[in-house]
Amino acid sequence: MSSLAISSVLQGGYQHPLSRSWQAKRTLTKGMLMYPIFITDDPNARVEIPSLPGQCRWGVNKLEEFIGPLVKKGLQSVILFGVPLNCAKDDKGTPADDPEGPVILAIKKLRALYPALYIATDVCLCEYTSHGHCGVLHDDGTINSTPSAARIAEVALSYAQAGAHCVAPSDMMDGRIKAIKRALIDAGLGNKCTLMSYSAKFASSLYGPFRDAAGSAPSFGDRKCYQLPPQAKGLARRAIQRDVVEGADIIMVKPALPYLDIIQDAAQLAPDHPLACYQVSGEYAMVVAGARAGVYDLRTMAFETCESFLRAGCTLILTYFTPQFLDWLDE
Repeated sequence: MSSLAISSVLQGGYQHPLSRSWQAKRTLTKGMLMYPIFITDDPNARVEIPSLPGQCRWGVNKLEEFIGPLVKKGLQSVILFGVPLNCAKDDKGTPADDPEGPVILAIKKLRALYPALYIATDVCLCEYTSHGHCGVLHDDGTINSTPSAARIAEVALSYAQAGAHCVAPSDMMDGRIKAIKRALIDAGLGNKCTLMSYSAKFASSLYGPFRDAAGSAPSFGDRKCYQLPPQAKGLARRAIQRDVVEGADIIMVKPALPYLDIIQDAAQLAPDHPLACYQVSGEYAMVVAGARAGVYDLRTMAFETCESFLRAGCTLILTYFTPQFLDWLDE
């Protein structure tokens, strides 16, 4: 007779592949995945990004051949990032909401091609400003919060008016959620466009490949005065609570894997909101590099990372692995 106490025996509950799956509180589905896409202002571009394996900058005219097969596999949502290479940038990011700019043209193209596809747009100024920062600056180079929030709201409203289902400000300017929500409501779009806030966005070392992709590195200084310090758990909690009060419909944590505790905090602080996380470019590149080095199997590790986000409380994952998951989830 075994001397094990009855309460000590757990393995009987996960001895079969199916019963192991029942241990999850939430299971990864295609609807939980949002695919980040870089849109450039050369309409016929397809430019590979060396630091972001398998990802490209796309021109509007190439979107159908790229997105069409993914939609057939079950792609349900994308988030668009503008990569302007041929525009005249200025200190206020004027090209960000140019009606002939890549993001607005892509919104209209995708809405026409795929009416059921959910289209989110990143909202920021860094790709469009001459200085590469995410807001409007004082003469001394520091952030000028009030005009920054107002300008971000203008850009968000333009994307919503173009047909975006969701606007997602990533700039981390104080007050921008309230400013965007007010602009959407005043324009009659408060009930027609989702506001997803990058609420807890940290000043991470994991953005390098993205900055290569988007050409968005600042021309001087850094973003540590507006993106959150990596050790700032309390600031993250305050930012999440602030954005809930200011009208965010979805809360996001970025990056994801090093900040699982913040994701868990967000799930507790905003239990009635959908919770997103962004598996950022550096996270994706590390997983790919580790697999190429033979450290682990790519598919297995991609699932392990994304399942950790679900375990922490996420209901939406922004990931460059989305195309692979569309295949893997059918296997």
